[in-house]
Amino acid sequence: MCSAGGLEGEEERRARANDREYNERFQYASNCIKTSKYNILTFLPVNLFEQFQEVANTYFLFLLILQLIPQISSLSWFTTIVPLVLVLTITAVKDATDDYFRHKSDNQVNNRQSQVLINGILQQEQWMNVCVGDIIKLENNQFVAADLLLLSSSEPHGLCYIETAELDGETNTKVRQAIPVTSELGDISKLAKFDGEVICEPPNNKLDKFSGTLYWKESKFPLSNQNMLLRGCVLRNTEWCFGLVIFAGPDTKLMQNSGRTKFKRTSIDRLMNTLVLWIFGFLVCMGVILAIGNAIWEHEVGTRFQVYLPWDEAVDSAFFSGFLSFWSYIIILNTVVPISLYVSVEVIRLGHSYFINWDKKMFCMKKRTPAEARTTTLNEELGQVEYIFSDKTGTLTQNIMVFNKCSINGHSYGDVFDVLGHKAELGERPEPVNFSFNPLADKKFLFWDPTLLEAVKMGDPHTHEFFRLLSLCHTVMSEEKNEGELYYKAQSPDEGALVTAARNFGFVFRSRTPKTITVHEMGTAITYQLLAILDFNNIRKRMSVIVRNPEGKIRLYCKGADTILLDRLHHSTQELLNTTADHLNVGEYAGEGLRTLVLAYKDLDEEYYEEWAERRLQASLAQDSREDRLASVYEEVESDMMVWAAERAKGGQGGVVPGLSSQGPLWYFQLLGATAIEDKLQQGVPETIALLTLANIKIWVLTGDKQELLQSLLVETAVNIGYSCKMLTDDMTEVFIVTGHTVLEVREELRKAREKMMDSSRTVGNGFTYQEKLSSSKLTSVLEAVAGEYALVINGHSLAHALEADMELEFLETACACKAVICCRVTPLQKAQVVELVKKYKKAVTLAIGDGANDVSMIKTAHIGVGISGQEGIQAVLASDYSFSQFKFLQRLLLVHGRWSYLRMCKFLCYFFYKNFAFTMVHFWFGFFCGFSAQTVYDQYFITLYNIVYTSLPVLAMGVFDQDVPEQRSMEYPKLYEPGQLNLLFNKREFFICIAQGIYTSVLMFFIPYGVFAEATRDDGTQLADYQSFAVTVATSLVIVVSVQIGLDTGYWTAINHFFIWGSLAVYFAILFAMHSNGLFDMFPNQFRFVGNAQNTLAQPTVWLTIVLTTVVCIMPVVAFRFLKLNLKPDLSDTVRYTQLVRKKQKAQHRCMRRVGRTGSRRSGYAFSHQEGFGELIMSGKNMRLSSLALSGFTTRSSSSWIESLRRKKSDSASSPSGGADKPLKG
Repeated sequence: MCSAGGLEGEEERRARANDREYNERFQYASNCIKTSKYNILTFLPVNLFEQFQEVANTYFLFLLILQLIPQISSLSWFTTIVPLVLVLTITAVKDATDDYFRHKSDNQVNNRQSQVLINGILQQEQWMNVCVGDIIKLENNQFVAADLLLLSSSEPHGLCYIETAELDGETNTKVRQAIPVTSELGDISKLAKFDGEVICEPPNNKLDKFSGTLYWKESKFPLSNQNMLLRGCVLRNTEWCFGLVIFAGPDTKLMQNSGRTKFKRTSIDRLMNTLVLWIFGFLVCMGVILAIGNAIWEHEVGTRFQVYLPWDEAVDSAFFSGFLSFWSYIIILNTVVPISLYVSVEVIRLGHSYFINWDKKMFCMKKRTPAEARTTTLNEELGQVEYIFSDKTGTLTQNIMVFNKCSINGHSYGDVFDVLGHKAELGERPEPVNFSFNPLADKKFLFWDPTLLEAVKMGDPHTHEFFRLLSLCHTVMSEEKNEGELYYKAQSPDEGALVTAARNFGFVFRSRTPKTITVHEMGTAITYQLLAILDFNNIRKRMSVIVRNPEGKIRLYCKGADTILLDRLHHSTQELLNTTADHLNVGEYAGEGLRTLVLAYKDLDEEYYEEWAERRLQASLAQDSREDRLASVYEEVESDMMVWAAERAKGGQGGVVPGLSSQGPLWYFQLLGATAIEDKLQQGVPETIALLTLANIKIWVLTGDKQELLQSLLVETAVNIGYSCKMLTDDMTEVFIVTGHTVLEVREELRKAREKMMDSSRTVGNGFTYQEKLSSSKLTSVLEAVAGEYALVINGHSLAHALEADMELEFLETACACKAVICCRVTPLQKAQVVELVKKYKKAVTLAIGDGANDVSMIKTAHIGVGISGQEGIQAVLASDYSFSQFKFLQRLLLVHGRWSYLRMCKFLCYFFYKNFAFTMVHFWFGFFCGFSAQTVYDQYFITLYNIVYTSLPVLAMGVFDQDVPEQRSMEYPKLYEPGQLNLLFNKREFFICIAQGIYTSVLMFFIPYGVFAEATRDDGTQLADYQSFAVTVATSLVIVVSVQIGLDTGYWTAINHFFIWGSLAVYFAILFAMHSNGLFDMFPNQFRFVGNAQNTLAQPTVWLTIVLTTVVCIMPVVAFRFLKLNLKPDLSDTVRYTQLVRKKQKAQHRCMRRVGRTGSRRSGYAFSHQEGFGELIMSGKNMRLSSLALSGFTTRSSSSWIESLRRKKSDSASSPSGGADKPLKG
């Protein structure tokens, strides 16, 4: 059996094939994964230990112990133990349920079946029994069980194809290859004898790197990531393969990227813990005051009444009486923080979670996937988000490339125009182009401009050459399972889209061998001899193929970045070049975020090609600087050949320079045109980003493209996506691109960016000038207040330097001053580091959203993690707090559910503290009139039922259902979201206001009835004042006052609110009369002694006048204050509500939406995700958009200005990012 645990401090991994005894010596982790926290034996003790780490639970347990001591307890123990057990039970059931599903998920994965080679026989084994060093067999469409070294496969030369959606969200097929020495081990008998040993790096989370060596037959063979199959991948288009287990279970790169599960708490939770400690201190102070009063009273007065009011036997002095009185008052006054508060909070959060789960507007019909709140503890935090960190592939985009437009010989295709010559939008377009003439066409391919097909059918030579290039210049593999059913296996979705476009327009790539490519051109099969593939690399930004056509002519076809190819064109093509450049830039190819490539070709002389091929062969065989030599050879053939041709002519090789003659071959690059591919965004992404930006939420895109992709290409890709999803706009002052490879370069680029931002804001109106030198404590606030809009784009190499300890603050200051930040080619660890950096230094709530395993660390690090569910895998969803299927649902999650949850929770807490201080402080005032004897004003049943029955349901209804404005207005006015970001609705100031109101109410609640009862008489002339009548009057006044108060606080009335508020009042009177009835007295004479007291007391007009007077005096100041505030300084929500009322009285005004065109920006739209080296593999023979959303810029004279002024005040008072490592509490 395998070891259950991993090896601590492992420096290198040694794994010997088919030798479990040898591998067990290292005690490597088994392939069993465990994400659960408890088992049957550990659940109760561990869960209780976790729960009593909460300050409140420990506090209530302490009170329960005090109530069990008869000498100090004036209340029954059940008043505390019942709600405490209820809270612990509810939380335990929730934790047990969550852990049960984790167990269920773990068992489902661990019990999957795999074929393992044991003793020369393939046996079915559960995944959890697979060990390091085992050889396992995978079949097509199976998940990879562990991190494997690929040994052999059913494909030629040990190739296999995998899908890595579970790891990185990318659904395009990728290629892996076994090393040649093991690729022939396809026979089980040979594999059983294989005893090679792998020595490699220890377990780590780098998905795109692997370094190791295979030792076998007294030789050693280098291993790289191209030889590895990682857990979570799926085998595609490969019948079978064999692999050697290198890393298992928690050591696999998939699990290493999962990160540690962190216990997430909201800022309100953290503030609550602080407030509980403050309240406990306040409680101790009140207890000390009353205890001192008791000691003085007993010493000065109580000693005179020892005859009929003797001390208890244990009490021997006034000091000791005061000591016991202290603990008695601690018990009595503990209701300032009742345990029902925590029960109610959990119920409200649960209700908010169900609202998210039930939201039909967040349900994806296509995938039949609802939104899911996977946690109930973070809902109100959704209303406070300031930073969103988003993945790109699979989150913002669909990773689906669509051939959108093209430019051929100066003519742009792809747009459709109506009869008036206006460009038709997608919904206004006619039917797509009919490709029925082509039996091999891909039926899923859509193109809307019929003029391009007409040009093809008319035999336009430029159009034919354009699509001929697309059908030849690529590394796509073709598979034809049935006649006419072609399936393309592309290295990148870009290539797949281009080859598919050529296929539909009549140039069908049919098959290839290492030396030939067969294309069906307009129904005719033509086989080209493939002479060379000049693959992409990190400098060239282009790809070329050299082919010989059936007539013997040699031609080089090239596609690449416009910034590279346009400079290589001969001056004779200048007019065509200018026209094509206009299409690329002014023509909005790049402006629309399309990924562009320029296409060109030239003919090669036979003699020149032979000489060049010889130089290429020598460069490929070079032992040193092989890549540089090949790049030089490639550069030669892809450059303008006019000079070489002229030299040949001078040497007597011919009198006419080829290419200058209209009949001669073109020995210089001839421009064909350009392609524009749309990396399709998910529906609603631009609108969502625009709306969230208006809500003052900053969005950072952290794209995890593979490191083998081109660095500069990734920057281009990131910029294009930024423009297409409206994160970047041409209205921005500047987009800073940081691509430095050294610490000094990165620091200098960041410094220049900050200087440019500061220079633009040096003078801010009326001649005011910022000081030349600013203190570090104000640098961030000044940068964030710069004039203009900026964006920052940084690649992975530069980010690695920027995240170093001595530069992270410079990076953070620069990034936070920008409206948008895009980090491309970042590792999973870097994603988490960026999130942690913002959490560490900024007073802001962060949200991370992604769809792949490479996003898990980021999702777990952020305050809130959101997983995109769908075809890209479930790793991100399993690690997330919330999940849904499309990015566009994020706006509703934050602006509607998040804002409402924050509003409701804040109103609930304010009201709860108010009502409990009003209830509890009456005991404090009564202490001065009862000899500080710890006697309660109310009877113990009222004390027990006050928070559980009389006032619980109304506040729950408000906390679950309340709204300030309808959901449509929440989306229409995103500025409504800002109070949550500034933590305005519940903070220390609001808490003290609630406490002050509660204390004010308690003073009136006690002294008005006390003053009235001192002189009042009954109808029969007898004295009204007695303890029970006073208690009934105060209790009734309290219930009515807090019921009226919650009626004032409720902004959205439902039938449930009405039922709970008025029903609670009815229940109070029903229970009150029942407890003073003859029936209960007959059953429990020792408990309910005061028969008829409530009926007699409430029958007195004086009592009702007292209740009404108390209610009016308590409520009128609140009404007056809110009336004045509403008229003099309304909130934005108040103004929106008023606007809504006005709209109902006025006729709806139709808004005319004016489409604003983008200005022509001269920037490259080149982006092509392609992996270097696949062309060499082929040649070796080893393979055989903005919808009309009304975004109102609504502002009012006061409602937005107060938010902006507070934000400026907050920024000015905030310390620099280096001020503290922990996120401070807002408020």
